[in-house]
Formats: sequence, C-alpha cells, structure tokens
Amino acid sequence: MSGNTATLSPAGAAIAPRRRNYARKYWMFIVPAGVVVVGVILFPWLFTLFMSTHDWKIGGGHTFVGLDNYRKLFTDERFLWSVLRTLYFTAMAVFFPMVLGVAAALIFNHKFPLRGLARTLFILPMMATPVAVALVWTMMFHPQLGVLNWLLSQFGIPPSMWVYDARTVIPTLVLVEVWHWTPLVMLIVLGGLASLPIDPYEAAKIDGASPLQSFWHITLPLLAPFIVVALIIRTIDALKAFDTIYVITQGGPGTSSETINIFLYLQGFAYYNMGYASAVVVVFFSMIVGLASLLLWTRKRVKA
Repeated sequence: MSGNTATLSPAGAAIAPRRRNYARKYWMFIVPAGVVVVGVILFPWLFTLFMSTHDWKIGGGHTFVGLDNYRKLFTDERFLWSVLRTLYFTAMAVFFPMVLGVAAALIFNHKFPLRGLARTLFILPMMATPVAVALVWTMMFHPQLGVLNWLLSQFGIPPSMWVYDARTVIPTLVLVEVWHWTPLVMLIVLGGLASLPIDPYEAAKIDGASPLQSFWHITLPLLAPFIVVALIIRTIDALKAFDTIYVITQGGPGTSSETINIFLYLQGFAYYNMGYASAVVVVFFSMIVGLASLLLWTRKRVKA
C-alpha cells in the first residue's frame, strides 16, 4: 500500500467483477416488475387523471374542461348525499362487526364442547361470494315471500319493508355486511388471543384482579394492534362495498342506498359520462388514501 491507494488481493480482484455481473443480472428481474407496475397501476391512474379534466362521453369525442368536473362534483347534491351515505354505511358496517367479532373471539378462545364445529359454522358466511350472499338475502328480504317477515310474524312483530323502504335500507344492508364479515374480525382477533403471554394473567390473578379487570387492563391493550389491523381491513372493505349493494338494491329505492361506488358506476356505465366518473374516482381515491393513512398512523401509535 502506498499513500491512499490500496492494492486488491487476488480474492478481492475476483469478487469485484462477480459483483458487477450480479448487478447486471438484477435488472433482468427489476425491469419486468417495473413494466408491470407502470402498465397496471401508474398508467391507469395517469389516464384517469387525464380523463377527469375532460368532458368525455363513451362513443363520442372529448373536450378539455380543466377542473370543471371537480367544481361540478362539489356542487352536485346527489354526489354529496352519496358521500354521506357511504360514511354512514361504513361507520355501521365497521362498528358492529368489530364489536361482535371481538366478542366472538373471546368466546371461541375458551374451551367448550364442539368448539371446533362451532368455529367452522361461524366462519362459513365469509367463504361465500358477495353476489351469492346478496342473492340469498334479497329473497329473504321480500316483503311477502321472504322468510324474515315470516319469522317476525311468529313473534307477533309487524312485517318490515327491509330494503324496499328508504328509512331502513341502509341498516338492512349493514345487517348483510355484519353477517358476512364478522367472522373475518373474529379470526384476526382470535389469532391475537392465541399469541398472548400467560404471565401477566397469573400475576393479575395473584393480585386479586377480577376477570373484567384482567380483560380491560391486560387483554385489551395487548390485543390493540390486532384490533387496529382488523379495523383497517374492515374499513377499507366497507368503503369499497359495491357488489352486495348493487345486487340487492341497485342504489334504490330512489337513491336512498346510492353510495359513492354506485354513483360512480351509474355515471360511468349508465350515463356514459366517463370524464365526470373519473373525477369521482380521483376524489374517492383521495378519501380512501387519507383515511387509510390515518388508520396506519393510529396502528403505529398503538404499537409504540
């Protein structure tokens, strides 16, 4: 070695070209993945942004209108009502599955006869496709022929119009979501319960803590990261709910169950107004990203 110049050993001299060869080979894997990302994710979003700045009709021409679609969107009462319905539906479709899913996980975490069979039966709704679920529940909701009104009559309760009444359509749709997705929350929380340490419970028992105190001060804090994960998944899933709502109500009666997804579908594929529908996509995507970022930030705070 002289000055600041180092002489590579024979082994080091052999390794350097090998590393360069490896670096060149990496591009064989990176480039195809990059092309897929650009083609499947980046390009569609850029094209959607482009369409949202145009008056674009399917089968016709398109004219650049700048931000007019967005200005129209925020003065469109039908769209604003769809936002409120989406938030209302999402709040209930997240709250009830979360509460019932955590309760079910606590029950199934204890040993009792036929627990395995009960778990299997409980998660069966989650295995069905949303369209199949919607078709079955549509028959059950029929005011005259549906089994639900027959069951109500057996207890002397007046029949309900279910999804055929603007006052009850959103809570009824939430009922379907609760039945369908509560098992998912239960599985996530049940996995968290299986990983909890035993030592804190033994110490609490020695100190004379009641079961309720143990749940509130030990189980709930330790389960918090799992509950937040279930909350994130359930919130995003409820926000983008489309197939169940569309199959059961098509946004009716009237527009009383028209969420953002239904409004978007109708604008794009019923009225053929792709420019306006693209603006809805951009706004809705921004809402989802903002809410997901808030939930992920909450999860980091919970883990910390």
